[in-house]
Amino acid sequence: MTNSFNILNNEVSEITNADKSLGIKEQIESLLKSSNIVLFMKGNAEMPMCGFSANSVSILKKLGVSFKTFNILNDPEIRQGLKDYSNWPTYPQLYIKGQLIGGNDIITEMFQTGELQDYLKKN
Repeated sequence: MTNSFNILNNEVSEITNADKSLGIKEQIESLLKSSNIVLFMKGNAEMPMCGFSANSVSILKKLGVSFKTFNILNDPEIRQGLKDYSNWPTYPQLYIKGQLIGGNDIITEMFQTGELQDYLKKN
C-alpha cells in the first residue's frame, strides 16, 4: 500500500505496560506521550478483541500512519482511569498528540468525510 498522505511510515507497535510507579493520571499522560498517535483498544493491532477496535485499527492502517496501541483488557486500572481522564465511557479511544479524537463512531465518520486525513496532515 502506498502512503498517499506521506504522513508517517506505518509502524504499528503495542505498549505493553504502564509505569506503575506513577499515579494513574501520570501513567496515562506517559502513555499518551509515547507516540503521536495512540489507540487504547480491546486487544492489539494484530488481534483486536472487538469489532470496533478492529475497525479503528483498519482505518489507521489504511491511512498508512504509525501508531501505538494499548490493550485496556490487560490493565483494569488504566481501563477505568482513562474513562475518567477523558470523560469518554467507551473503547476504543484514539488520541493524536495527546488530544482525544473519539471512539470508533467518530473515527469512522471522520475517515469517511476526509476530516481524519486532513487532521493528520495538519498534525
